[in-house]
Amino acid sequence: MDRPARNIALVPPPDRRQSETALAIARGTARLLRSLGFSCISELPLPSGRRADLVALNERGEIWIVEIKSSVEDLRADQKWHEYRAHCDRLFFAFTQDLPCEIFPEDTGLIIADAYGAHMHCEAPEHRIAAATRKQMTVRFGMAAALRINRLVDPQGHVDFWE
Repeated sequence: MDRPARNIALVPPPDRRQSETALAIARGTARLLRSLGFSCISELPLPSGRRADLVALNERGEIWIVEIKSSVEDLRADQKWHEYRAHCDRLFFAFTQDLPCEIFPEDTGLIIADAYGAHMHCEAPEHRIAAATRKQMTVRFGMAAALRINRLVDPQGHVDFWE
């Protein structure tokens, strides 16, 4: 039997497109989010087909998406970040202290980060997602987390997800 969930690439292969700066920002931002009571997953495929840099989920079921920007050019080239808002309660940009805050959209939160930590420069406005979207994102988050752990425990047992 072919199940639709089996066809979703919840565990994408590492694409190695992220710069060292972007990886450092992600690490520091994930540390901040954990300190705020969130669990994080990086590079989570969304129902829209896009892939979010960081998706965070807390025990109340709140879902935050953080888009990582390592340079001004990275932000200017990104035309897809608007689509992430439909999949989260709050949308943030995370970046290094070298970038000016003024270049980021006003209706998003801002996180300034490095490899060792981050701080919330400004909160993102809340825009609660629909219950059906929340359920879909929560299931996607949980399945991806479990599959990633299983892949670590049994790498040979998950080869078919890469093909």
